[in-house]
Amino acid sequence: MSVNLSETLVVGISATALFDLTEADKVFQNKFKEDKNTAIAEYRKYMLEREAEALNDGTAMPLVKALLELNKYQPEGEAPLVEVVVMSRNSPETGIRVLQNIRNNQLEISRHAFTGGESVVDYLEAFNVDLFLTTMVKDAQRVIDSKTCAAAILKSPPNNPKKIPEGQVRIAFDGDAVLFDESSEIVYRAEGLEVFNKTEDQQQNEPMQEGPYAALLKKLSKLQERLPFNVEFSPVRIAIVTARHAPAEMRVIKTLRHWGVYVDEVFFLGGLEKTQVLEAFHPHIFFDDQETHIDHASKVVPSGKVPHPSASPLHDKADKTGFIVK
Repeated sequence: MSVNLSETLVVGISATALFDLTEADKVFQNKFKEDKNTAIAEYRKYMLEREAEALNDGTAMPLVKALLELNKYQPEGEAPLVEVVVMSRNSPETGIRVLQNIRNNQLEISRHAFTGGESVVDYLEAFNVDLFLTTMVKDAQRVIDSKTCAAAILKSPPNNPKKIPEGQVRIAFDGDAVLFDESSEIVYRAEGLEVFNKTEDQQQNEPMQEGPYAALLKKLSKLQERLPFNVEFSPVRIAIVTARHAPAEMRVIKTLRHWGVYVDEVFFLGGLEKTQVLEAFHPHIFFDDQETHIDHASKVVPSGKVPHPSASPLHDKADKTGFIVK
């Protein structure tokens, strides 16, 4: 029977993003330096011996639980509001521990892909994935380069995350090079803040081009429409946290209006540190493309880095100015 997931938000997630598999990964990496075959054998032995042992939550667990909880509002006879697919490099055998922990956590996840050491990226389209969360840099980079869907490299979980209001899903996004394309930031990097502000003000009525997360934002907007709430009271709450400020702020709001999406909160910080705002908003996850912002944010909220495309002039370029346009 064919399943239509065109209206469903589909999140693909690696086992290492859902659960803390740090110790298992150490077993593999330590032996991999000596011999690949030995590393695989040791990892298999480690996982099989611990099939019944519980795993700690990974960075994405709170987000996954909150998203799946939304399916209680699924209209009868319609496709799920949210679908989560575990996509893992584990073999089916070593994946038993992951599957067992999914059951123990009572997660309503029915689709899985275990690829036995191969990349899972080639299967994202087959599973209709809108967002791919992983801890593997190479996999996330491939997804961004192919423009298959939104992708992020998750940082370690924060030590003492704040409790998020029950029944809500809270997601925070950076602006430039995440929701919007990178052209404005390139102007800033090349010509400075004064030219950037002047250009953005002059072009405030020209919608920005879509960035790697634009399609995800639009899918979240569709999700809001399917929920039995007015958008202002939706359990899905979205924020944009950007270092833009006047006169570069109007273009952001007018672009969102042009896209037909609703965002609950926007913070124009003008170069101020994002961490305190994020801590106050306490999202289930925050997406940003700047390593500096992500390093600080990940200490207080679950965070994922959005890679720049490999062909981008921003790829692997550290900011030298101390002020990020984002």
